[in-house]
Amino acid sequence: MSRHIYQHSEPFVFENGREIADLQISYEAFGQPNAEHSNVIWVCHALTANANVFDWWPGLFGTHDLFNPNDYYIICANVIGSPYGSSNPLSVNPDTGQPYYLSFPEFTVKDLVKAHQLLAAHLGISQIEILIGGSLGGQQALEWAASRTISIKQLIVVGTNAVHSPWGIAFNESQRLAITADRTFYANQPDGGIKGLKVARSIALLSYRNYHTYNHTQRDTDDSKLGAYKASSYQNYQGEKLVRRYNAYSYFYLTKAMDSHHLGRGRTSVEAALANIECPTLVLAVNSDLLFPLEEQKFIARHIPNAHYQEIESTFGHDGFLIETAKLTTAIAEFLKHKETQISELV
Repeated sequence: MSRHIYQHSEPFVFENGREIADLQISYEAFGQPNAEHSNVIWVCHALTANANVFDWWPGLFGTHDLFNPNDYYIICANVIGSPYGSSNPLSVNPDTGQPYYLSFPEFTVKDLVKAHQLLAAHLGISQIEILIGGSLGGQQALEWAASRTISIKQLIVVGTNAVHSPWGIAFNESQRLAITADRTFYANQPDGGIKGLKVARSIALLSYRNYHTYNHTQRDTDDSKLGAYKASSYQNYQGEKLVRRYNAYSYFYLTKAMDSHHLGRGRTSVEAALANIECPTLVLAVNSDLLFPLEEQKFIARHIPNAHYQEIESTFGHDGFLIETAKLTTAIAEFLKHKETQISELV
């Protein structure tokens, strides 16, 4: 694997009309393209992930896994706004010599996809064999497929939606309220808002898991306890864990980007946008997902002409899309095998 930085040479204009002059995209590449460039897998990552898909999706991506660098040329680009190398609120504004902080332009999922397209053109990629993403990554994958700016042979989306729901927006707004309640968020310092970020992550976890998950993993067996509960410790631990690797500004902006996701914006309708996706598509849903309920995945599959819908059984809620890699592997392998069989029959 190798980490790269693409420096865009022209101003990048966002969907809202604002622009930055020095867009930078960090990405990682695994494996090598074949002679026909027909082995490209493009991974769109979720909210706080980095571009190293082998790091956060092991079991599905790895040297000995379904998607491996021996068979595929795997690309994962760090999204705009993320602190892992791409342009983000802590990047230096060339006009001031200081980090952007809250002067960084607000951006949308369409902007994330526009950056992916620029990177693909830079890499000479005109065809993606498999485009895959979960959660915010799935939103990006759907937007890219609907935009028809690149040839996509097969599309796989997991735990996502065609329009971000009022329920999802409410969760994100609650997290942003926690961040902005931390007065240091407005202090223009790299660690601004970190106490609020810890609370935001605690709120997020309630949407990533569910009642049954906590009942299974965080239940106390000591009935005499009057404090220091496992669930309390878990919330604190997960909040601290994110604070050590992330920043409140990136989190604030990226949750807004997720809220912006709407395939119908600028198009006839959401249904028409999905109908415009012609490639074979696998839509995977986690049956216990609280944040992206099953009906959202069913809606996607119902309106993409060549879509297959499948549910993954899991008690882990939305996080099942990252945890249940064995089940994902089985479902995806069957989908790919079926498509290969169809192609060979046509030949």
